[in-house]
Amino acid sequence: MTKVEEAAISYRRSNPLQKADRRSTAKVVPIYQWSSYQKIETIKEGISKEELENLKEQTGVDYSVLAKILSVTKATLHNRKGKERFDVSVSERILLLADIYSYGYTVFKDQEKFNRWMKTPNRALGSEAPLSLAETIYGMEEIKNIIGRIDYGVYS
Repeated sequence: MTKVEEAAISYRRSNPLQKADRRSTAKVVPIYQWSSYQKIETIKEGISKEELENLKEQTGVDYSVLAKILSVTKATLHNRKGKERFDVSVSERILLLADIYSYGYTVFKDQEKFNRWMKTPNRALGSEAPLSLAETIYGMEEIKNIIGRIDYGVYS
């Protein structure tokens, strides 16, 4: 296995799309630090229903909210099975959401605290809960900007 392949495997293990493995001590790079090419390749490959389930489980976001964020019906989410993959547009939105959670988990250093933050109205976001803004690409961008401000200690 080459170094490039090893890194790719490590990247796939450390993200909200994968089952959390607390026993693993491997140092890996979070999704938000992936290169654009790695993200593009993952999107083209498609995100599986299994990966979406892992994201759902770790974030505590239900299918109704996920359907809104991903711009699909709940039936679309329910009808996929296991390793079946979503198309490029849905995979892209799933990866964008996973990217936000990956960044948030790193900055907040506490998964539950960040999950609560995503559901709590925030004055910096016009008193909207960050998760409610995730229905649009620009909303997701703004959530990442606020997390970045928190990361750098800027009042948010």
